[in-house]
Amino acid sequence: MKRASPTRQRLAALGLLGIPLLTYPLIALPEGSLAGIPASYLYLFGVWSGLIVLAALVAERQGK
Repeated sequence: MKRASPTRQRLAALGLLGIPLLTYPLIALPEGSLAGIPASYLYLFGVWSGLIVLAALVAERQGK
């Protein structure tokens, strides 16, 4: 059986990290608002954009 590359393993781990962070119980925890934007929206889009940035860093690091 062929072993997966380290980049592929890191991206899979990142996906597995993102699943619990984006489930309902954690999305519902933040309360209140900041500048009129609900905290749950800020949490949702903050985690989402963080996962995208981390995935980009892992993918770009592939050649090094």
